[in-house]
Amino acid sequence: MKHLNLSLDITGMIKKLDPLQSKALSLSQRDRRSIWHPFTPQKYMPDPIPIVKAEGLYLIDENGKRYMDAISSWWVNLHGHAHPYIAKKVYEQALKLEQVIFAGFTHEPAITLAERILNILPNGFSKIFYSDNGSTSTEVAIKMALQCWWNETGPSFQPRAASQCRNKILAFKNSYHGDTFGAMSVSERSVFTLAFQDKLFEVIFIDAPQTSEQHDDLPFDEIACFIYEPLVQGAGGMNMYSADGLNALVKKCHQHDIICIADEVMTGFGRTGKLFASEYCEEKPDIICLSKGLTGGTMALGVTACNERIYSAFLTEDKKKTFFHGHSFTANPLACTAALASLELLQISDCTPYLAGGQVEMISEMNINFLEKLKTKSNIKNPRCLGTILAFELESADNDYLNNISTVITEKALAKGIYIRPLGNTVYIMPPYCIKEDELNYVYQVILEIIQ
Repeated sequence: MKHLNLSLDITGMIKKLDPLQSKALSLSQRDRRSIWHPFTPQKYMPDPIPIVKAEGLYLIDENGKRYMDAISSWWVNLHGHAHPYIAKKVYEQALKLEQVIFAGFTHEPAITLAERILNILPNGFSKIFYSDNGSTSTEVAIKMALQCWWNETGPSFQPRAASQCRNKILAFKNSYHGDTFGAMSVSERSVFTLAFQDKLFEVIFIDAPQTSEQHDDLPFDEIACFIYEPLVQGAGGMNMYSADGLNALVKKCHQHDIICIADEVMTGFGRTGKLFASEYCEEKPDIICLSKGLTGGTMALGVTACNERIYSAFLTEDKKKTFFHGHSFTANPLACTAALASLELLQISDCTPYLAGGQVEMISEMNINFLEKLKTKSNIKNPRCLGTILAFELESADNDYLNNISTVITEKALAKGIYIRPLGNTVYIMPPYCIKEDELNYVYQVILEIIQ
């Protein structure tokens, strides 16, 4: 009751604490005075659109205009915005426990979520490590893999031969695994990493496979781990590649005792038509990274799941071999609760990706049909789709992320009530699973009008 009375008192004092509110500035003006937006050139930056509400597929601005969120707000939203079931569960949890240090303590939402994730992941995973977001989930995976080899070659273990001491990392060209330094190091050297090139550690980059090539020229006995985005390279331009080729490469890596890390931050939870993109391959990863759709887009949360081989390397009396990694908000109870609610919606509602007739199947089939129309257009190239993801390139002299055509397309689509954000000249959609057939057809119609 004391907290409730305090909150009521504060409500009446808020305006006195914020002098800017009394000057009749718009939300956009207040934003420009105070905020630095991500992935946005600051000079000549257009005013950001103030979103005051969202419901289902739609973002609603301060003037009441509605925009279809055709990219799920950077690929995070699964079930639609402001989902009442997720909101209700988070509210109930906030009244009980909002945060507790996760070193020495635990709580039911984190335990239940770990159990449920392990239950739906491809076979072979035994432990869940929590972090904050997609980038940190891949940082954790890289550190786990490298330290696994370091731990196994230390004094508490039977030493390996010198030729088996691994410290190299294998990754794909065109990859993107996040913006922290380890994640940048295993990503394609690009405009995202340009200012930090000399600070990133060395990585062996190869092309993403389009066939089951053997890669016999790689120094497999020196490679500690292989990290990859299974089947779809997201920020690299929605590049799609061969499941058979990936399967052959992961199998080859396992034959050489290389730890395989699947970055499913984007592809997890039904985006590719299966619950996880790794399900398209027979060979499974040793570590898997999850975020984005994990909480249905409600809150930030990252998961790194590993198999017993990885975990056992840290199960030792030698305290120096502890995994010294953590975050203040590790396994935040509210975020874990949101993830549990999202999983429940995913598994019991008609959007369940592995049930015939579900929303994911509907979106996937409509994408395949629309692909045939795109193939008839002379000004686009490489139209492709996998599950709920559809992409193509517009013919352009510049094929990089900074291509101005992205801004033009975004503006034209916004004018039609649709939010898309191309990756340079790569146009793509990845809608929430709540989208209806007529709404998706409208998205297709607007895309065709724009590219005409």
